[in-house]
Amino acid sequence: MNAIDARRPERSNRSDAVGSLAVCLDGVTKSYDSVEALKGLSLDVADGEFITLLGPSGCGKTTTLRLIGGFERPDSGAVYVAGKNVTHEPPYRRPVNTVFQQYALFPHLSIYDNIAYGLRHARVAKAQIRQRVGQKMALMEIADLGDRKPNQLSGGQQQRVALARALVMEPKVLLLDEPLGALDYKLRKAMQLELKRVHHEVGVTFIYVTHDQEEAMTMSDRIVVMNEGRIEQLGGPEEIYDNPSSPFVAGFVGDTNLVSGLARDCRSGRVTVDLGVMGMIEGSCRQEVGVGDQVCVSVRPEDVSVIPMADSPITVRDAMLVGSSIHLTMVAGDTIVSALVPRGAAELPGTSVALKLEGSRVCVYPMGQA
Repeated sequence: MNAIDARRPERSNRSDAVGSLAVCLDGVTKSYDSVEALKGLSLDVADGEFITLLGPSGCGKTTTLRLIGGFERPDSGAVYVAGKNVTHEPPYRRPVNTVFQQYALFPHLSIYDNIAYGLRHARVAKAQIRQRVGQKMALMEIADLGDRKPNQLSGGQQQRVALARALVMEPKVLLLDEPLGALDYKLRKAMQLELKRVHHEVGVTFIYVTHDQEEAMTMSDRIVVMNEGRIEQLGGPEEIYDNPSSPFVAGFVGDTNLVSGLARDCRSGRVTVDLGVMGMIEGSCRQEVGVGDQVCVSVRPEDVSVIPMADSPITVRDAMLVGSSIHLTMVAGDTIVSALVPRGAAELPGTSVALKLEGSRVCVYPMGQA
């Protein structure tokens, strides 16, 4: 399903086509008073997939998750989970479990009892509870913490308990609503790897919500980039980064330079653009563009080469260390351009430079595209 298909709520009666899918959203809409949170959103999630809903606050990603979990009902459209229409089913009748950012552990219960709580409520046999809880504690590498209380654990350990408690119920789909948001940077990076490992081992479908593009790129099989209640683009991490469908996606997923220019040559999906003092650049274009049209060009900072040139009107404004690279900011007339260069190749602020912009990730859009 491409981004255009995802925007059209024209599919209906999909029950004959969703049997092999973990989740199917069919043209769902949802409004809160006068605010349209979702605008005819359709999405298919394959069984066993790790898919991430990515976008800024207010784009509809958490509303989408809540519709799948049964915490909200759509105004129109249908929600299928494991081949069954669950649009009007309450959360406890769906084969779905949720991990929240705030963990929601019972402070008065031991870690073992927190994890076993749902199984006991479902009246599972004691021997099976011991077996399943033990397996999930081992999976999450917390087998030695069973007698402790939540307030005796670190944030990362509490997150592991929350995951174990959700997985012990053996859901078909696990929903994760920004579960790493409360962790510090180093621990969050470690938990990203842990989540990938756990997903690989258990094979459960993961639907993950985040506004952090680095998290989405690191963990996902596919990314759903959302904007204003619609799917802006859906694809694998490399596809989203290398070939963004719009300036919004290009700017939201990773860093990019969005600069304007005039189309000088257009053929076979390739457009040559005149960027004025920055020279000419060629890139791919999905839409119809004519010679002389104003266009917007997306160029990743790593695709900008900086060359000292004494008489150039372009100057380096700032140089900032980012690990093993230097992030340069240049002023080119009214345009600000960024480049990511090796530490030994950085030019000092105030230096006049020429820019060479090229690379397979250069994308051209008609001016005014969202």
